[in-house]
Amino acid sequence: MTEPQVWAVRYGTRTTTHAESYLNWHVYGEPDAAFAMDYFFWVVRDAAGAVTLLDCGFDPDVGRRRNRETLVDPIEALRHLGIDPGTVSRIVVSHAHYDHIGNLDRLPAAEIVMTARELEFWTGPHAGRTQFAHSTEADELATLAKARDDGRITTFSGSLRLGELELREVGGHTPGQLVALAPVAGGRAVLAADALHFYDEQDRDRPFFVVADLEAMYAGFDLLAELAAPADHVLVAGHDADVGRRFPGRADGTGIDDLVISIDAQGGPR
Repeated sequence: MTEPQVWAVRYGTRTTTHAESYLNWHVYGEPDAAFAMDYFFWVVRDAAGAVTLLDCGFDPDVGRRRNRETLVDPIEALRHLGIDPGTVSRIVVSHAHYDHIGNLDRLPAAEIVMTARELEFWTGPHAGRTQFAHSTEADELATLAKARDDGRITTFSGSLRLGELELREVGGHTPGQLVALAPVAGGRAVLAADALHFYDEQDRDRPFFVVADLEAMYAGFDLLAELAAPADHVLVAGHDADVGRRFPGRADGTGIDDLVISIDAQGGPR
């Protein structure tokens, strides 16, 4: 038995702006500015050594087409961490945007866990409408639908426990967005994924520009604050470049040490 571990793998990055990233930025009456936006997936290893992935990043070719910089191919990152992609047995999908399900086809042995609402929406009649579809790739949604048809997907509504990993449905950013709570050294990590792209969304009450349900997004901010309130819980945002500063630990000896952020309960605002 070993201590449970969560790694945030920083596999991509880009430069964005406040106006491009926050819903109705003009209402805040502040000047626009550029800032870095990072892309992560998360590796959760339990005390028995079993690995669960939370999301699997974007496909490098898709990232290139969308002007995102790939720092490491997510599948190669797994190999650097000593994880054989062909043996990954479980992927929790926080939501079905391109930067979270882009490598499902390269992880063929994995059970996929996601909310019933998320799967229903993205395989349903409205997924192709422009205001939803711009954050997805049609062939990746087809991969998701095939996984459903092949019996590889487990769905839930509300909440689900997978051993010591707890999943909570929040919606907001997408119809069935979920967040995860995972044990780490000294406590638990609240892995927000895109329920909280940037810490400022919660700290300054500023929603992200991609939103399926604004009321649910605000409620998600409140829920994340509640989940992260205990002193031994830490909140991990889904795209904030500040994650690496808040959590200074790295995975040594992997060959991609600077990109693999070790999450522990000592992290948080500095």
